[in-house]
Amino acid sequence: MPRPRDRVLQNLEAIYRAAYDRAKTAGDQARMADLDAAYQREQLLLEVLLDIRDALTTAAPPRESRGDPAGSDPIAALETIHRITKLR
Repeated sequence: MPRPRDRVLQNLEAIYRAAYDRAKTAGDQARMADLDAAYQREQLLLEVLLDIRDALTTAAPPRESRGDPAGSDPIAALETIHRITKLR
């Protein structure tokens, strides 16, 4: 079972918050700015990946529901990725 979206984003924030606080304590303004930009970039990328994960897990019914115990349909997953990338 995948980790909940909120938990993943909270973990990311905690990691960057600790590094940011260390830079702030040290008075390193350049590092603080770098961490702020990196956090925003990583958060955006992570949200996109989580959206893809959510789309793949809800896009196609699992094979189990069709009598195949192997899990989700890889072709349907590829089609979903293809649809998502066409949105750009």
